[in-house]
Amino acid sequence: MIIDAHQHFWKYDPVRDAWMDESMQAIRKDFLPSDLKPIFDQHNIDGCVAVQADQSEEETRFLLNLAEQHPFVKAVVGWVDLQADNMEERLEHFSGYKNLVGFRHILQAEDPEKMLEPNFLRGIGALLNFGFTFDILIYPRHLDAAIELVRQFTEQKFVVDHMAKPNIKKGDFDSWAPKFEDLAGMDNVWCKISGLITEADWNSWSPDELRPYLDFTFEKFGTKRLLYGSDWPVCLLAGSYKQVYELIEDYLAAFSDDEKRDVMGENALEFYGIDAAV
Repeated sequence: MIIDAHQHFWKYDPVRDAWMDESMQAIRKDFLPSDLKPIFDQHNIDGCVAVQADQSEEETRFLLNLAEQHPFVKAVVGWVDLQADNMEERLEHFSGYKNLVGFRHILQAEDPEKMLEPNFLRGIGALLNFGFTFDILIYPRHLDAAIELVRQFTEQKFVVDHMAKPNIKKGDFDSWAPKFEDLAGMDNVWCKISGLITEADWNSWSPDELRPYLDFTFEKFGTKRLLYGSDWPVCLLAGSYKQVYELIEDYLAAFSDDEKRDVMGENALEFYGIDAAV
């Protein structure tokens, strides 16, 4: 089973989605399951994990409704205010939704110290009680704080989105790799092979340019803790879904069939607790 472990849906709102600046015209419109399903059919992809893009419970409910209506949307990573006084009450509420598997906070937009504040740590500490995962969305400058966060919750399942967004456009490998390796050394941390082409130059990236980052990530995480993700429709800023998919498919050509199956779907099923039969 092939699972795209990281993509988004939205109905474009110019106020809410102000992060989409003038350079992002390609994604300043609606993207819904009806847009993605034909692409999946073309590439024989069985399902996806829809990940939050807006920090609101309203969007989380929107994604859950889409998952109810479209069986190929296998799971949802939503948002909840982990720092709220009634945080555990909200986690209890969301635990009643079978398709909701975890949460994400857009930490890349915060100071690194944010994820070590007592209220945030309290929220992360409560996730395990409800069986929820946590997606870590950060830049390399956040890696020290992310390492400290993970060290405090060794039983919690974390996944790093987009390989912690190395600055591929500037060829900045050395400020990313050592700390990323430290994070990879923690057994409860997984990683999404996603978002690569948008961290490179949107107009001139090449597979050869991305290979050192993929080589390092595969070496440090191994094929049992890596998940394929497209980051559609954000990926459209730098290339087509086909280009993203074939980038990883071509990279995996020398790997065994079992390793390919793990990265392209089995790991996502395991990490997020998705029932393949549903």
